[in-house]
Order: sequence, then structure tokens, then C-alpha cells
Amino acid sequence: MTATATPKWLTQPEVALCPCGCIGKRRKGSFVEKTINGGAGVMRQAMYADDFAHATGLLQRVDPRVKIAALLGLLLSAALVHDIAVIAGLYGLTLALAALSRLPVVFFVRRVWLFIPIFTGIVVVPGTLWNFGLNAQSLTAAGLIVARVATSISLVVLLTLTTPWHRLLAGLRGLRAPRLFVAVLAMAYRYVFLLLGSVTDMYTARKARTVTREKHDRGSRAFVAASAGALFGKAHALSDEVHMAMVARGFNGEARTLSPLRVATFDIAFAVAMAAAAGLALGADRVISG
Repeated sequence: MTATATPKWLTQPEVALCPCGCIGKRRKGSFVEKTINGGAGVMRQAMYADDFAHATGLLQRVDPRVKIAALLGLLLSAALVHDIAVIAGLYGLTLALAALSRLPVVFFVRRVWLFIPIFTGIVVVPGTLWNFGLNAQSLTAAGLIVARVATSISLVVLLTLTTPWHRLLAGLRGLRAPRLFVAVLAMAYRYVFLLLGSVTDMYTARKARTVTREKHDRGSRAFVAASAGALFGKAHALSDEVHMAMVARGFNGEARTLSPLRVATFDIAFAVAMAAAAGLALGADRVISG
């Protein structure tokens, strides 16, 4: 056999992208891809947060019924107090509970403050300053609202991060929450992740079969419309199948767990401590307000 020379295009060096970005052009991702990546991120965060619910921390040891009632009492006290220092004390209590429950404090704070409190501040602060002007009273009122929202959300996030979903539903049912309400919550939680996974699989399959680049996101909009119809039909068919399978296995609407819910001495002590904290906050607010 006669050896042939190596092609020039194989040995010729290529011009790499300049670090400053002067050569080449970075292509923007489509809105569909960004949305699906965001949904996948939500799934990863939920799976990551589920590990905290099975940790050996303070709140993980508390019976879910006691935990829901105790944190609900703190939530009501945060809604009733009118002094920002008292609300700051309640927020400090939530941080202490998060640390005792072995939650990363930075993760906990970022999970709360990156969403609704900042949005609340953007909405509330301009309106407060417009009505009262830039003075101590307006700044205190705006800070009070933002602090109250942050504390309330922190308590809800603390409950969801430290309680497995099935035990949380069992706790709600144990507190006499309507059976239909608990069943809808259970199915909605399952369906969200199932549908997110289906959308991700559909987009990955479509992208693997795409040869040319679509222009002006027209194909992406068509994909969204087609996927919405397909997901609606899939969800409707799957809901019937899941319901029939659950009924065939004896489901009657009650949320059940493998380990029965039992109120121990530790749960009673925790409930008394949280009730004392809520009463102390209300009393301190009354004394400060005069």
C-alpha cells in the first residue's frame, strides 16, 4: 500500500477564540432551553432539600403535627406584632432553629431572601416613600413589612425543609385538614416533578433530532404549543391510571406513613417552648407599643 500525505486542513492550526471575545460570537440560548433548565434546577433543588428532611436535627425529631402547630403559632405572632425589633428577634429564632436542624444557614438565608422578600421590598418601598416621603416613619414601615414577610417565609421554608413530604401530609391530615385538600396536594407535588421530567425528555429528544438552527425562536414557540397539548393529554390519561391503581390498592383519601405518628415528651417540650416564644413576642410588642 502506498502511504498518502496528511491533508493540510488536518495539520493547519486554527484560530482560537480570543479571551476578550473579539473573535467568534457567543450564541444566545433559546427561551425554551432556559425555562427547561430552570425546571431541572427546581427538581435538583427539591431532591437536595429532601436530604435535609432526613437529617438528625432538632426539627426533624419533632412530630409533624406538633411542628405544624408550633410554627403556625410563630407565624401568627409575626403577623400580629408591630415592632421591627420584635420581628427581628423572631427571625433570629428561625435562624437558630435552622442551625439546630443542621441546615446550612447560608443556603437557608439565600433560599428565602432571593425571592419574595426582595420582590416585596421592590413593590412596597416605593409606595411607602411616595405616601409618607423619605423619613424615619416611612423607612420603618417599609422595613417592618419586608421583615415580616421574610420571617413568615422563613418559617414556611423551615417547615418544608425539615419534614418529608409524606409526613407533612400526614401531619396536615392529623390536624383535621380536609381529606380532599391533602389528596390534591399529594398529587400536585408528584405531578410537578413528573411533568418537568417529561418536558425535559421531550426537549432533549427534539434537540437531538434537530440538524439546523432555528431562527427567531419560531420553532421554539411551536414546540411549546405542541408540548402543552401533549402534556395535557398525557396528564389526563395518567391521572385516570394512577387513581384506578390507588383505589385498587385500598386508597381512601387518607395520608398514611409506614411509621405511625406519636407525640412524645420531646414534642410537648418543643410545643411549650415555641408557645412561650410566641407569647413573649406578643408581650414584648405590647410593652414597646405602650
